[in-house]
Amino acid sequence: MRHGRGTLLNPKNRFDTLAYESDTPPEFDEKKPETEFIWDKTQTILAKNSSPDLPYNFSINPYRGCEHGCVYCYARSFHEYLGFSAGIDFETKILVKRDAAKLLRKQFNKPSWKPALIALSGNTDPYQPIEKKFELTREILQVMAEYRNPVQIITKNALISRDIDILQELAKHHCVGVSLSISTLDKQITDKMEPRTSRPEQRLKTIQKLAEANIPVGVMMAPMIPGWTDSEIFSILQKAKDHGAQYASYSILRLQRPLPELFFTWMEEHFPLKVNKVKSQLKSIQGENFANGNFEERFMGKGKLAIQMKMNFEIALKKAGLEIWKDEINTHSFRRPGQLNLFPS
Repeated sequence: MRHGRGTLLNPKNRFDTLAYESDTPPEFDEKKPETEFIWDKTQTILAKNSSPDLPYNFSINPYRGCEHGCVYCYARSFHEYLGFSAGIDFETKILVKRDAAKLLRKQFNKPSWKPALIALSGNTDPYQPIEKKFELTREILQVMAEYRNPVQIITKNALISRDIDILQELAKHHCVGVSLSISTLDKQITDKMEPRTSRPEQRLKTIQKLAEANIPVGVMMAPMIPGWTDSEIFSILQKAKDHGAQYASYSILRLQRPLPELFFTWMEEHFPLKVNKVKSQLKSIQGENFANGNFEERFMGKGKLAIQMKMNFEIALKKAGLEIWKDEINTHSFRRPGQLNLFPS
C-alpha cells in the first residue's frame, strides 16, 4: 500500500505497443511516487458534450489527472489518451491548464458564443489539492461571474468554500448550482477509496456553508457501489438535508477498461470480504464487463437490482424532503462587459 494513493498499480497503457516492466512487485517498491505538474498548452478550453444523458453541452477541465486518487474514477481511462497509465500516473502526472481563464474569456467574447450551462468539470475534480496553489478554478469562476454564464460544479473537496464570494455573485443571477459528491459516510472507506479528498463530514459542513450563503447546493451520491455503499442511500440523503442540501442525484459504479483490474485489486487489498458480492451485483447491473455503454443505462444500470436501487433512492429522497436536481439555471443574464444592456437585472 502506498500512503495517500488510491491504487497500487500502474498498468500498461492499452494504446502503447511497448512497456517497461519492473522486476519489483509494487507492494515491495518503497519509493514514494511524487506528483508531477505539467503545463498543458491547449488552445481550447471548452469540451463539447454530445451525450444525451448529461444535462450540459460543454465542460471545462482545468486539470487532467487528479491527485484525489479515487480508485474508481472513470477519468482514469482518459489519461491513457495522453500517453500515461490509468494507475499511479493518473494520480501523479497532472496536466495544468494555466491559461484556462484567458481561453474562456476569449470564447465568451466571440459573437458566435450563445450562453449555455457549463459543467466544472466533466472529468477530474476542479478543486483537487493543487487548486489551493494555482487557483485556476477560481479564475474560471471569476470569468463566469463577469459574463454571468451559468455553471454547474461537482466536487469532493471542501476547498470550494474558499470561493463563496464568487458563487454568491453568480447565485444573484441564478447562474450556479453546486453538488458535493458523497459516495459513503464511512471515513475508513473514504480514507482508502478516496485518499486525498475531503472527509465526508467536511463535505457535509461545506454543504451547510454554501446553503447558509444562499448558494444552490445539493448532494450527488456517486458512485453508489452495489452490494456495499448502496446501503447508505437513506443516511446520506438525510445527512445532506440536515446540512442544508436542496437537491440530490446519484449514479451507479461503472468500470470501463482498465478500471476493473485497478478497482478489484484495490478491494482485494483493503476489503477482501466484499469483493465477491460487489462483483456479482455489479455484473447484474452493468453487464459482464462492468461497464454498460448504453446512454440511457450507463449511469443507472439495468435489471432488478438497478430498479430496486432507483426505488430506494426515490423513497429516501421523499423521506428526506429533497428534490431531484433539474437544469433550471438561467442563461438570460449573460452579458459581455461593456455591452449596453437595455434590460439590466
